[in-house]
Amino acid sequence: MLLNIRPKESCKYDALSLGECMIRLSPPGHERLEFARHLEVWVGGGEYNVTYALARLGLATAWVGKLPQNPLGHFILNHGRAVGVDMGHVVMAPYDGVGKKNRVGLNFTEVGTGLRPSVTMYDRGHSAASLMTPGEVDWEALFAKQGVRWFHLGGIFTALSDSAAQVAAEAMAAAKKAGTIVSYDLNFRSKLWSSQKAQEITRPLVQYMDFVIGNEEDFQKVLGFAVEGVDEKLLKLPVENYKGMVSRVKEAYPHLLGVGTTLREVVSGLVNHWSAILYFDGAFYESRRYENLEIEDRVGGGDGFSSGLIYGFLNGQAPAECVELGAAHGALLQSTRGDTSMITKEEVLHVLGGGTARIKR
Repeated sequence: MLLNIRPKESCKYDALSLGECMIRLSPPGHERLEFARHLEVWVGGGEYNVTYALARLGLATAWVGKLPQNPLGHFILNHGRAVGVDMGHVVMAPYDGVGKKNRVGLNFTEVGTGLRPSVTMYDRGHSAASLMTPGEVDWEALFAKQGVRWFHLGGIFTALSDSAAQVAAEAMAAAKKAGTIVSYDLNFRSKLWSSQKAQEITRPLVQYMDFVIGNEEDFQKVLGFAVEGVDEKLLKLPVENYKGMVSRVKEAYPHLLGVGTTLREVVSGLVNHWSAILYFDGAFYESRRYENLEIEDRVGGGDGFSSGLIYGFLNGQAPAECVELGAAHGALLQSTRGDTSMITKEEVLHVLGGGTARIKR
């Protein structure tokens, strides 16, 4: 089955995402926050990361969110503009001077090593994105008039507030009406909402989704589908059991075109086994398995998979090629610091072609 994607010539944007973008503060290397004297500044957000990466890969992209009119808000705008992401649809809100509302969300992230995992501490309450309300964005103008081929969003934004969930529903309905492909990363965050709340809000949204992306915990916590035979520590991920869970998802929601996931087995904070699986048109496709993948920073690896997968479909590639693109891009993205991609298309193609890390001169 060919994916019915709107023609490139009829759309202004190849891909557009909706979500919260935050500023991340991390100690250098693998230092601890409580002893840090310097903090690295990064920009990132689950949905934003995807269109940022796609811009790096050469596609026309835009991001929609809400930011305050202050230097931190403009810091994020400049970050997206630097790689060509259209930031012109971002809702800008007045800043009250103290951050009682409409602030930029912060996250403080320690990059783990050895037996110590990476840890994120949020400071994102009362953020501008969490205060988005229906009607602030003209979705019909975006999807129907300007044209968008692929729309990506996920559970992190939807979890921020009831009004954010309403905005997500409003945007997804407009995208589907315009014939735009919709992908949704379940991305469960226990610090943002409970499993019960996630299922209550997300299940009615599945009607608008074409692709669902998530790991075994996401499907269990957000949609109520468990992978049999997986232990609580997720040390081993039985692929056949995962496929069984996806089959149950497809049975419950037959309109879904595809389901994708990354499989990460943690050896240590800096070494993981990494691969990906895609279900599409009645068949499963497995990527190459990256054994003992050395990691600089694991944050954003799943978004790297999503962007590589989307890139493949937007360029008319076969499902087997799309899942390989996603896995390779996600693996490469984890070789650099920060949430967003520093990877080039040439690097992804080099890995897909069997290239090694031998020095280039």
